[in-house]
Amino acid sequence: MPETGTVTKRIEDTAAIKPVKPENLAEKVNSIFESIARRAFEIFEGGNRGFGHDLENWFKAESELLHPVHVNVTETDETVGVIAEVPGFTEKNLEVSIEPRRLTITGKRETRKDEKKGKTVYTEACSDQILRIVELPSEVETEKATTTLKHGVLEITVPKVAKARNIAIQTRSTA
Repeated sequence: MPETGTVTKRIEDTAAIKPVKPENLAEKVNSIFESIARRAFEIFEGGNRGFGHDLENWFKAESELLHPVHVNVTETDETVGVIAEVPGFTEKNLEVSIEPRRLTITGKRETRKDEKKGKTVYTEACSDQILRIVELPSEVETEKATTTLKHGVLEITVPKVAKARNIAIQTRSTA
């Protein structure tokens, strides 16, 4: 049964917005967490096992494995807008998940570069991942989100949920 109030959208798929299964997002976050933990332990192992640098090792591993995503969140009376810098990522590499009060941007790209120098083959490979979770300032209508990706800038616009109104109830006496 699909979750209500949460949507996800591949940037290339502008027509269909599908409900997000929270376990899929949890699996992605857990996978990234495990990768960072493994790399932090490798840094610990390579640093003569010096204790007291856990947080430093974690941040170093995180910076090696995750590409930073800088965001700008704006709010008007009708919409919430998010501009995220994702240089080098394409529509196929990105996924946007929107909940009523939270936006999650995930992506993974792999690049490979081969250069020949005489008889030696030089190979370089890197994997960039992004994960950015943004708490939204207002509740939004998730199914009406629009996204565009142009020149490494991801723009997301989501209308706000209509504010609740108080309505006075008048009663008539039947006496």
